[in-house]
Amino acid sequence: MSTTRAKRPAAMRVLMERIPLDLQGPVRRSSRAVVPPKRLQVSPDLPPAVTVNKKQKTKERNDENIPNKTQEPEEEEEEEEDEEEEEEEEEEEETSERQSSGQQGLSVYELERLENIRQNQAFMSSINLFQATDEFKQLSRPKASQRGLMRSNTAAKEVLPPRKSLRLQNKDAEIRTLPPEPTGKTIYRESPTVKKPTGPLPMDPLNTEEGCKLPSQLLEICSENSMEERKVELDLENYGSTLKKMKLAGERVTKVVKDRIFSAAFHPSSSSLLMAAGDKWGKVGLWTLGADWGDDGVLLFQPHTGPVACMAFSRAQASQLLSLSYDGSLRCMDIEKAVFDDVYGINHGLKTFDFMSHDCLTLVVGAWYGDVAIIDRRTPGNSSESVHSLDPKSLRCVSVHPVQKHYFAVAESKTVSIYDSRSLKKTKCQAVSQLHGHSLSISSAYFSPNTGNRVLTSCMDNHIRIYDTSAMTTQSPLLKKIGHNMHTGRWLTKLSAVWDPKQEDCFVVGSMMRPRRVEVFHEGGRLQHTFSDDDHLTTVLSVTAFHPTRNALLGANASGRLHLFSD
Repeated sequence: MSTTRAKRPAAMRVLMERIPLDLQGPVRRSSRAVVPPKRLQVSPDLPPAVTVNKKQKTKERNDENIPNKTQEPEEEEEEEEDEEEEEEEEEEEETSERQSSGQQGLSVYELERLENIRQNQAFMSSINLFQATDEFKQLSRPKASQRGLMRSNTAAKEVLPPRKSLRLQNKDAEIRTLPPEPTGKTIYRESPTVKKPTGPLPMDPLNTEEGCKLPSQLLEICSENSMEERKVELDLENYGSTLKKMKLAGERVTKVVKDRIFSAAFHPSSSSLLMAAGDKWGKVGLWTLGADWGDDGVLLFQPHTGPVACMAFSRAQASQLLSLSYDGSLRCMDIEKAVFDDVYGINHGLKTFDFMSHDCLTLVVGAWYGDVAIIDRRTPGNSSESVHSLDPKSLRCVSVHPVQKHYFAVAESKTVSIYDSRSLKKTKCQAVSQLHGHSLSISSAYFSPNTGNRVLTSCMDNHIRIYDTSAMTTQSPLLKKIGHNMHTGRWLTKLSAVWDPKQEDCFVVGSMMRPRRVEVFHEGGRLQHTFSDDDHLTTVLSVTAFHPTRNALLGANASGRLHLFSD
């Protein structure tokens, strides 16, 4: 190492002797060590930076590259001299150009960086990237519809004093002792849901002034009983063209209730579109399209205290809406009397109901844990005619045969059973027919609307099934199984496929796919139509229903909004 270090000064002296005196000058050093770099802001008025040759070698690097031998070939020495002369010339050019451009204090790296910025800006301008970015910022995500119920003004938050550490206040920490451990076995009991008092409740809208009466136009609409069923069904081609004419617009998306919708229904009136929805906390909202009362035609009531799991308008008395809640109450909204009548009540756990007669006075009501009750509304009070225990595990849905009213289907844990109400017992009821093939819990099961020859089921195993119930055999055969994602998660209402009451062989169901949509299928498994709208349909519509006479479809989401597709 000492020999190598001793030879380097000698080699440098040889090189310096061969360089002319006018070219020797001071030793070159890095500009960064001499002048600190200046931080400049890039502006479009900045003149084009100078293109700098990346070929740079400092004096220290030249020293390291010199061989350890004292004697070197003449050719290598001449090449080094040429390189030194080229570097001196490049440095002089750079210095003159810096002086001309007013950038004397910039290093070669900063000049190179400015040139790269200029070239990048020129390229992005050539492809109109800046203009596209501005347009993208202007296109914000579609906002949720502000029609319907207005947001309540939240109370001003109490201003609390700032929290300070006890250590900073020179105070000792508080010493707290834990409570003694409980002795014996701890028993956890679920607190019962606080229910509304029994008996009729007045129909006082929550979103109007106190003492305000119901609009007279609402009574006129609800009194119209126009259940004119279509005698001739459309063929699939005409039916598909009819669905294509049904569109969604901004004024047809309205917030009807304040929380997640569990159930919704159409009023049978054909002159006006009147819809009802029930939410998670027992509220029921009525929305009349185009009305000027309430909030954009919305009137809000609260007849229950738990989720409104099922509701339906009476086909015999169109001014009556029956609603059922998890809190164990079944009530009838009578718009003529302006009250919520008490129809049936238990402690808690009602899930579903359906009409068992054409006059809608007899009902079958299903509770969570497998009990069904037969209700006759002509009987005074809110008790049942009889109660029967079916599946002790769970009960999700009941559906009455549209022709033979004594048959009703029950969606139990993993099987759909069809019972005859004339032969029911208090316990261990024997099913007339069963629909097998489900591997997980069943969300819903419905008879086809006109003949009852089909049963449509929705299961959490991601399949929709159609069974043949025309013969009512011991085990009804499976006709079709359609794959469909049914996993909505915890915060959405479960998807359920429901029939179109105007079309015997077609049904509608919400979808988890993106972009958001609602799908209509034929019983053979073919997709008939997909309802979608990029501007106004941006959420999952878990609850869906067709109008009984008009070309209209409603979809409900988890924020309390109804979406109306109509022609």
